[in-house]
Amino acid sequence: MGCSECCLKCLSGIPYASLIATILLYAGVALFCGCGHEALSGTVTILQTYFDVVRSPVDALDVFTMIDILKYVIYGVAAAFFVYGILLMVEGFFTTGAIRDLYGDFKITTCGRCVSAWFIMLTYIFMLAWLGVTAFTSLPVFMYFNIWNICQNISRVDSSLESCFDLRQFGIVSIGEEKKLCTGSENFIKMCESNELDLTFHLFVCALAGAGAAVIAMVHYLMVLSANWAYVKDACRMQKYEDIKSKEEQELHDIHSTRSKERLNAYT
Repeated sequence: MGCSECCLKCLSGIPYASLIATILLYAGVALFCGCGHEALSGTVTILQTYFDVVRSPVDALDVFTMIDILKYVIYGVAAAFFVYGILLMVEGFFTTGAIRDLYGDFKITTCGRCVSAWFIMLTYIFMLAWLGVTAFTSLPVFMYFNIWNICQNISRVDSSLESCFDLRQFGIVSIGEEKKLCTGSENFIKMCESNELDLTFHLFVCALAGAGAAVIAMVHYLMVLSANWAYVKDACRMQKYEDIKSKEEQELHDIHSTRSKERLNAYT
């Protein structure tokens, strides 16, 4: 076998559908985790600098503690889906090998089909989870878009029509605290002129796009896993049919050999 034939054989065994889904998953998770982490850091800067929100000196569940928890969740999501992408890619390789090498040394087992079914169920759950993450990420995008849009049109806003952003409306601070920023204040103008607002807003948009890409990757994985499970099931049935057929042929051959020996003994 030449080098080109060997390369073609190796390339033919690559599960390209699983490879595309894995690349899309890694790109979406990386975009969501990286941009989401930096957007949360930018949110902390905006709250401390322009809304005068300070971290609680005691161990209370304030907005900064929630942001720290979300950052740790992002670390866990990045690590978990890096491993999960590898597992799905390995499953794609084994399934492709099982289909292509049906008559070779690799045998399709009931355990392999159970593993494929388990991955289908797990991927479906993760798809629902990413849908929830996408919906949750759209909330800060909507909030920042309103502020960013007013900052972009601040020269056309009537100075007599002053609007304020009260953090109590978004549940960021408690009801007893009054942390609001009005369009006519100096802090609001400084925030609009700074880079933190624009950068944080676009980082949240990129994080939202990453979450959407992860949802698409999960849907792609569901289609790939469902197709692989169906192929493996059909291949397993075909393998059982071939085994039964081979066994029957061997029995017929044994019967024919026995009868031939009996006739030979009868003539002698």
